[in-house]
Amino acid sequence: MSYRKVVGVAVLVVIGSAAGGYYYLRERSEASARAWASSHEPEPTAAVTDEAAAIAPPSPSTKSTASKNSEPEPDAGLPLRRGEVLEYTANVANLTNVANLKLLVGAHKDFFGENAWHLQAFAHTENPLRMVFELDDQFDSYSDAATMTSLQYEMHLNERGQKVNSVERMTATGKVPAPPDASEVRVLPGTRDPLGMLQYLRNVDWTKTAEVRCPVYDGHKLYDVRAKLVGAGEAVTVPAGSYKASKIEIGVFENGEEMKDAHFTMYIANNMARTPVLLEAIMPFATARVELQRAK
Repeated sequence: MSYRKVVGVAVLVVIGSAAGGYYYLRERSEASARAWASSHEPEPTAAVTDEAAAIAPPSPSTKSTASKNSEPEPDAGLPLRRGEVLEYTANVANLTNVANLKLLVGAHKDFFGENAWHLQAFAHTENPLRMVFELDDQFDSYSDAATMTSLQYEMHLNERGQKVNSVERMTATGKVPAPPDASEVRVLPGTRDPLGMLQYLRNVDWTKTAEVRCPVYDGHKLYDVRAKLVGAGEAVTVPAGSYKASKIEIGVFENGEEMKDAHFTMYIANNMARTPVLLEAIMPFATARVELQRAK
């Protein structure tokens, strides 16, 4: 098992569990592209960049699924709390405390004329793994305050000294201009990024809703994500304490087909804050468990 996969699963289970895990999906997507390229002769067309691939119209199956989404409005009685900080530790397979992860709710602000929340996530590897795989990543989301749909998604990655900065402005119409330092990305109406999706799932009243579905853009591709309630009073113990929690299973679909080689589960505490206390991922190469250490 590569260190990159171990760390990737641990880090993105918590910040991108709704989208299936950024690193895992990215590697999976790139592997599929390589397999396709090796079995097809090149066609006489212009080169397609990663950005162009990201904004290409989704397949008919994706459009059909999205159009049938039954999405409840977020519970107006549970606004996000500015300044909230959630800290997690990640364990993968037999490795404990592989990484520390932090989710922050930042300012509630005007974002290019839209009422938005600034959401952030930070991920850092821990020793002794850090001596082999140094990772310091930051993710920023500007999400609509009412629906948590994505307005802009940013990835600022620093892995083994290699830095990547990506700023993507979401638009479902093509009429929303991107700032000078950002790229325009065409998405389906109602698309969320991983951070916005995570916060949205907290905001669903699971006593009244059995399942939610929506498109999620992970910074590279658009997926159809389905989350459903499978347990209402699960007992969960993590470093932050013991909780009764709602157990939410998350399915990720690509071109209408569910990814069978990955399974994601999130436990949301049945408290006033509906805190995500535990996130799990089962994949072919590892099982990851991301546990809440403290909430501020």
